[in-house]
Amino acid sequence: MPVVPEDLTPAMVDDLVARMSDDQVRALLLERLDAVAAAQAQVAPTEDRLLAQVRNTVTALLASWLDVIRKVPSLFTYQATSFANFAETFGPQGLAQLFGFTLIALAAGYAAEKAVGLWTRRWIRNTPAGANVDLLGAAGFLIRRFCREILGLIVFYYGLILIGRLLLTPEQITYAGPMVFYLIWIPRVGAALSRLILTPKRPQLRLVNVNDHWADYLHRNQIGLFLLIGFTLFIVHFNTLNGVPMGEMRLGFWLNTAIHVYIAIIAWTAREGLSDMMRGTDPDRTRFDERVADLYPYFAIGVSAVMWLIVEIIAARGTPDLLLAVGRGAHFTTMFWLLMAPAIDTLIRGIVRHTQPPMIGTGPVAERAYKSTKRSFIRIGRVLAGVVVILMIANAWNIDLRVVAGAGTESGGAVIQFFMLLAIGYILNEVVSLWINRSLAKEQTAAAQPDEVSGEGGGAGGSRLATVLPLLRVTAQVAIAVIFGLLALGALGLDITPLLAGAGILGLAIGFGAQKLVSDIVGGIFFLIDDAFRVGEYVDVGGTTGTVEKISIRSMQLRHHRGPVHTIPYGEIAKLTNFSRDWVIMKLKFTVPFDTDPNKVKKIFKKIGAEMMEEPEHKDGFLQPFKSQGVFDFDDVGMIIRGKFMAKPGQQFTIRKEIYNRVKKEFAANGIDFARREVRVAIPGLEDNEHLSDEQKTAIGAAAGEVVNQQLANEQKAKGS
Repeated sequence: MPVVPEDLTPAMVDDLVARMSDDQVRALLLERLDAVAAAQAQVAPTEDRLLAQVRNTVTALLASWLDVIRKVPSLFTYQATSFANFAETFGPQGLAQLFGFTLIALAAGYAAEKAVGLWTRRWIRNTPAGANVDLLGAAGFLIRRFCREILGLIVFYYGLILIGRLLLTPEQITYAGPMVFYLIWIPRVGAALSRLILTPKRPQLRLVNVNDHWADYLHRNQIGLFLLIGFTLFIVHFNTLNGVPMGEMRLGFWLNTAIHVYIAIIAWTAREGLSDMMRGTDPDRTRFDERVADLYPYFAIGVSAVMWLIVEIIAARGTPDLLLAVGRGAHFTTMFWLLMAPAIDTLIRGIVRHTQPPMIGTGPVAERAYKSTKRSFIRIGRVLAGVVVILMIANAWNIDLRVVAGAGTESGGAVIQFFMLLAIGYILNEVVSLWINRSLAKEQTAAAQPDEVSGEGGGAGGSRLATVLPLLRVTAQVAIAVIFGLLALGALGLDITPLLAGAGILGLAIGFGAQKLVSDIVGGIFFLIDDAFRVGEYVDVGGTTGTVEKISIRSMQLRHHRGPVHTIPYGEIAKLTNFSRDWVIMKLKFTVPFDTDPNKVKKIFKKIGAEMMEEPEHKDGFLQPFKSQGVFDFDDVGMIIRGKFMAKPGQQFTIRKEIYNRVKKEFAANGIDFARREVRVAIPGLEDNEHLSDEQKTAIGAAAGEVVNQQLANEQKAKGS
């Protein structure tokens, strides 16, 4: 067709039309009309188009349902016509031959299945016995039994096909094949799958959390549901082969509605059993898990109703590709995977519970790490299960989700890439968190913890790796989020170059405008490189003491042993003293009278040290035993004898308390008193105070009080200087 310029005069248009053929004029007119319609569609608001589509859909649905009601009287007539056409196609002799040979083929397939069953019966020869069968034993037996059943069904089906092809004509196979597949093979596969999951006859082997009553009810009705679905697919195929279109008789509407009503009845009746099954036996269930379990029966009813409505919309709109997919049972596949999604989630939680590595260590830290690890495994399993469900549903409807941008629908491929990148980033984030949490739990529980909390600080800190790992986790999560977020935006076709440039400019601005922040971050990096402190260690930062409770990129938090929390930026730390690194020496002072034998005290200290080194509750805290250092000093009331011991950080206060108790006990047993302040008044000529008058006693007491007050004043003055 010639190219038509835009600036044509009426005379030029008449001349051009005169020289064109009728087909060319018709094509040109259609092209112009399409262009005008497209322009008008672009001008029309999106809301108006959406409302128009909704109105058209509702109108089509109402018309379809009215058509269903109108064709109810002719429903049985059409079905009788289908059977009559079937009988006429083969005739009495042909029908007898068809059913006879089909029965022979079924018998041959069944015999082959039984032969394979005899050969594979050793797979289930040893049945786990007892009420408390372990999970691996029960799962192994059930999987072997399921594989045995599936293998038998495969042999049955292909043996049936082999004999059927020898006995039946191709035209007969056209009818016999769907009948066997939909009415026999699919229900039997469904029954095998139901026995694997529910195990109605062997509760000790049941893998799901459901009682005998609901297991039996669900098993029977699942078989009935598979039979109804198989019959629906078969009758649609059968009537189409016999020249009765399903759109003319609308039998598909009633059968499809019956299936969805049956599902709703099962879910409503067995809602208690379904909720218990979804809840599982994991003691670490979250509120989300409980909520999903409670809502699952209603979710099943809702999915059934929505899929019924979708099928009705497809039938009303008459979309050829979607009608073909519905004829193949795509809506049943979709419904199956949607209903299985919560069950798969329960299966994932059960598998994680029984296959997760055991908890590392004991205590609240180990428990938190164990639960965090379990949740990470579950979240990874959920993402993978979601991807599988989406792929299975897309495959049922012939939707190609693997298309890349430019190879098909560009926007569709970009959206798929976007979500795939987000899923990969999420899984990678969970894997990193999983590894860091397990490593952190191992490091935190490996260190010995004191049996008694002294409340005075100075405890042993964690390892260097335990201090760095929390920062590494935050850094890795931020890096993964940024990288995969940018990649996902790039997959949508957005230009991420301005974002990268903006991030660079923002970083530059932060560098110049927030120099204090940069100083804190850089200072923290070098403190960590120098291994100056670790989480759990007792430190002194410029007069502020406390246990390192938390570190971040910019600051550290110290918990004082009386409770207050101090937040100190790294840039303000000029000097840091660590009281919890490797070992601690405690020196204890005891004041005894001047006439005490130091060697006797030395032997007592040595005895106490030797006894405590032999006791299990104290020996692990010592690095060097308690021993005497001899006379350290003299004061006004006696001589000071000092002892010392070396202990692990965090153990010194408990050991010191025990040493004080034992020294007091041993001194009392050996007649040694602790020196104490006293005032003695000597009056010449008096051997006792019995001959003193009351006035003399009062005068002596006043003199002694004056001496004591003077000594106290001198001590306070010495302390002040």
